[in-house]
Amino acid sequence: MKQVVRRRLLRCSMIFFMTLAIILAAGWISDLRQQSEETVQLVSERVLIPGGQSVGIRMDVKGVLIVGLEEIETSDGVISPGYQAGLQIGDMILSINGTTVDNAADVERIVNESGKPLELEVLRKNERSNFSLKPVKSADDGRYKLGIWVKERIAGIGTLSFYDPQTNVYAALGHGIYESQTGTLLEAGKGQLLRTEVKSIREGEAGKPGEIRGIFYGDAIPLGEVKSNSQYGVYSTGTDLELVEKAQPVVMASQEQIEEGPAVMLTTINGNQVEQFDIVIDKVNRQKSAGSKGLEISVTDERLLESCGGIVQGMSGSPILQNNRLIGVVTHVFINDPTKGYGIFAEFMAEEGEKVQNMGESN
Repeated sequence: MKQVVRRRLLRCSMIFFMTLAIILAAGWISDLRQQSEETVQLVSERVLIPGGQSVGIRMDVKGVLIVGLEEIETSDGVISPGYQAGLQIGDMILSINGTTVDNAADVERIVNESGKPLELEVLRKNERSNFSLKPVKSADDGRYKLGIWVKERIAGIGTLSFYDPQTNVYAALGHGIYESQTGTLLEAGKGQLLRTEVKSIREGEAGKPGEIRGIFYGDAIPLGEVKSNSQYGVYSTGTDLELVEKAQPVVMASQEQIEEGPAVMLTTINGNQVEQFDIVIDKVNRQKSAGSKGLEISVTDERLLESCGGIVQGMSGSPILQNNRLIGVVTHVFINDPTKGYGIFAEFMAEEGEKVQNMGESN
C-alpha cells in the first residue's frame, strides 16, 4: 500500500515539475519574442534631422513655359499665331521641329532661322500634344515671332522640412511647385536649394494668406542641387550640410504613433533663426497612399499668432513634431482661417526622398 502511495506521489511530482517547466519556457519564449520585436522596431525606426529654416528654391523648368500670349502687329494686320494655333498659358514647349528647346533663346533662334511653319511638341497637364503654327514678321523690329511670352526659370521661398542622412537628401515645401494658372506640376531641370534670410512677414487674414518676404544668398554655396519637384515636395541632394550638422536628429513617427493633441511646429519668422511654436493636431486622417492633407492643425502659439496671424505662404515645409518625433510637414493654410492648416505625413516625404537617391544611383 505504501509503495502505491509513493508511486502516486512521485507521478504527481513529476507532472507538477513538467507543467512548471512548460510554463517557464513559454514565458521565456514570450519575453524573447517581445525583445526581438522591440529590437526589430528599434532597428527599423528612421532617423531624420528636422529643418525649419527658410530656404530659397531656384529651379530651371524642363522645356519652356508659356506665361503669356500676345498679338503681333504685322504688315497684314494684328495676328497672334500662338493663340490661333490653340496654345495656352501653362503649356510647356518641349521641342520645335524635333529640336529640344531649353530656354527662350532656343525658341527665338529657331523661329528666326526658319520663318516657316513649325511643329511644336507641347506638354499640357502631363499630356504631350503637337501644334502647327506659322511665325509672323513683326512690323516693329522685323523679327519673326510666335506671339507667346515664355520663361524657363522660377524662384521662390519655402521652408526646409528635413535632411535624411540615410539618403543625403534635403526635403522642402511638402508640396510641389505648380504653374499658377493651369495647376500643372512643373518638371524640375537644374536648380539649387539656397540659404535665405527672412526680412519681413505680411500677416495673414481670412481670405488673404500672408507671406514671408526674404532674400536669397545667391553667392553662397548652395545647400543642395534640386533633383525632383514632386507633388509631395522639392527634393535636393545635399552639397552643404552646415545648416543641419549641429541640429538634433529625431525619430520619424509612423501614422499609428500620431495622436490628436499638442504638438510643435519649427519655422523661421525672423532672420535665419529656427524657432519652435505650439500647435494642436485637430485631426489625423490616416492614409494608405500619400496625400497633402493627412494632418489638420491649429496654431495656438500667441507669439506666432501676433506676429503672423498664423500660417503664411513660405511656411510650407515647416516640420511638425510630437513626443519628440517628426510626424509631418505643413503643406497648406486654410484660405478663410490662417490659424489652421494641413500637413503631410513625414513617412510619405521620406519615401519620396528615396526615389531621388535611386535616381542618382541609376545615372
